[in-house]
Amino acid sequence: MIESILWLAVGLMVASSVIPRTSRVRKLVGGIGWGVFSIHWSYQPLHYLKIMDYANVLLTIVVTLFCLLIAYIMFLEYRKGPLKIRNNREVLHSKFSAQDEADSLDITSMLTSASALGALVYFPFANFAFLNTWIIGGVTSQVLWILHYFEIPAYMKAWNMISLNGYTVEIILACTAIESIALFMGLIGSVRAPLNRLAMAFVVSVPVIYILNLIRDIFVVVAYGEQWFGADSFIIAHNYIAKAGSGIALFVISYAVLRILPELFGMIDGLWVILSIEMKSLLRRSEGD
Repeated sequence: MIESILWLAVGLMVASSVIPRTSRVRKLVGGIGWGVFSIHWSYQPLHYLKIMDYANVLLTIVVTLFCLLIAYIMFLEYRKGPLKIRNNREVLHSKFSAQDEADSLDITSMLTSASALGALVYFPFANFAFLNTWIIGGVTSQVLWILHYFEIPAYMKAWNMISLNGYTVEIILACTAIESIALFMGLIGSVRAPLNRLAMAFVVSVPVIYILNLIRDIFVVVAYGEQWFGADSFIIAHNYIAKAGSGIALFVISYAVLRILPELFGMIDGLWVILSIEMKSLLRRSEGD
């Protein structure tokens, strides 16, 4: 059932993205999509409670509330006309002059398009077994090939497991970097910009993320297999060093993409403005009640 809810949400977001920009119906469809998406995320804390991952419990609750807030804003836009950000701070409602249209960003539509495209890239690999097996198996084989190229005596213990000196690392979906790839593809695809800049942003993000992820996996296999950090080699290599390195790499890649596509910064900044305004409005109403 939860998979059906997920695909319904993605389908509604895709539909909202392809409906002409002049039609307010896209806001209604998008708002329903975000509302359904919040149902999907509201189920996730139950899973993380079972495994006592309280950080992800909090994160999924925040994501659920974020989806509900975006849905609420899009319903308001359907009734009153789209909210757009001009000159970074000015919020426009309803009718626009030609200059207003040129100078403004339709933040919720951009966010919906980014989420729809990112979901279309990521969720098939997460939910369809043959795609899940294909990408995990591909990364496992590529990591093993590189290890052999450098004459490191690792071997494939199973289709997604690599052993070195008796220590085995399992490659799972998170080890393929598909989440980060989907995120950047969604963001890049949501921007209206010249094709050459979109292509450049893609080149400095998606292939780079994939290559760096292979290096990360190789590092974890070798550090664990060679016991570089003693008994806690896997934890130190995977949970601390590799994650810190991934965070730094994503920050640098994000900076490069924002330099190429400043429109993305406009979307992020505009989203913050809209969310701040609506949160303040909701708080004032609650205090008034």
